[in-house]
Amino acid sequence: MGFGTYARRVRDEAADPRARHAALRCAVGRYCPLGFNATWAYVTAVARPLPDVRRDVPALLRALDVLEASRSVLLAETAAFAAVRRAEKAAGRRTPRPADLAAFATPRWPGRTAPSRLGLVAAVADRHRWFRGLPFPDASLAADERARDLADLRDRLGAAAGAYLAGLGDPDGAVRASAADALRGIDAFTRPGYAPLNAYVLPWRRFAALLAYAAQPRDAT
Repeated sequence: MGFGTYARRVRDEAADPRARHAALRCAVGRYCPLGFNATWAYVTAVARPLPDVRRDVPALLRALDVLEASRSVLLAETAAFAAVRRAEKAAGRRTPRPADLAAFATPRWPGRTAPSRLGLVAAVADRHRWFRGLPFPDASLAADERARDLADLRDRLGAAAGAYLAGLGDPDGAVRASAADALRGIDAFTRPGYAPLNAYVLPWRRFAALLAYAAQPRDAT
């Protein structure tokens, strides 16, 4: 079933709150620009459920409104991009530039205004907890020097995330630079195709990309 079906179920006043909660989870599964868990953390934080979104129907509806508003912006962006690509193909440019695709390939919160700082803090906090529980590659997968570099990289990414959260999502230039540096460092370890370290490093990259996006300078909301 599609996003619209689940959205209607969230709004179904005759449905049990638990079913409406499950429908919202499914809607997030259909549209999750930050990844499922980070998007869920974002919309539920912005909805500010009291005390628990599973039993707070007004908060479920607020979260759905936040999700739908962002999705409508992405749909408009996608339609505009498709129109531009049709014109470019007619002019002979068959392949889009990498920069043209970047906005669709990295975590971001599409919207008509700056994303919610509260929402981004919640998303980063959720993924930071997940990141800290990820396994570390053992010596059989990396030479000693490479393992040390990986450990340093993991520590730097964790420190950047901790500083971002300690600042309640209002990072200074040093934190932004640390987040961007960690992302570049992870990219240096990533190899095209299959590589044993990719199984460890790519999940780190997803978190680093989210953190780098959240740490970008923008108006506080």
